[in-house]
Amino acid sequence: MTASAAAHELAQVNIARLKAPLDSPQLKDFVDHLDPVNADADAADGFVWRLVGEGDDATDVPVFGDSWLIVNMSVWRDADALTAYVYRGRHREMLARRREWFERIQEAVTALWWVPAGHRPTVAEAEARLLHLRANGPTPYAFTLRTPFPPGASAPVAGEVPEGLGCSA
Repeated sequence: MTASAAAHELAQVNIARLKAPLDSPQLKDFVDHLDPVNADADAADGFVWRLVGEGDDATDVPVFGDSWLIVNMSVWRDADALTAYVYRGRHREMLARRREWFERIQEAVTALWWVPAGHRPTVAEAEARLLHLRANGPTPYAFTLRTPFPPGASAPVAGEVPEGLGCSA
């Protein structure tokens, strides 16, 4: 690991629009798997931190002022660690079923960015990164697993988020 990599950690946010209330029968399997999937994340190699609300998950944390959106935010050692968790095991199984529980959103719903080691991002930071990605595509300020940038890249580069651009997710 380079000195730059050790000085930085990878933050990620993803949002999803619920198809039904969390306490509905339609979302029962999703809700029942939250604790085990979160426990897998907590134990994963390279996991650093995840956003939690009143319970041991973030389903009650508001995002974009929309009660039908839920947010997941975490920090990882690097993209390899995040990728290994996301596409393996129980999380992969739940990811394959996401259309049962969540609406399809045409805009970007996941953004990555580098933070100084030890920094824990806020939901406001995550919203800004997602809006930047939607407005500008992948840049060092907000990017995707498919279009990564190196550790330490985080300054906005491609202009500001246009006035009034909100979440139409």
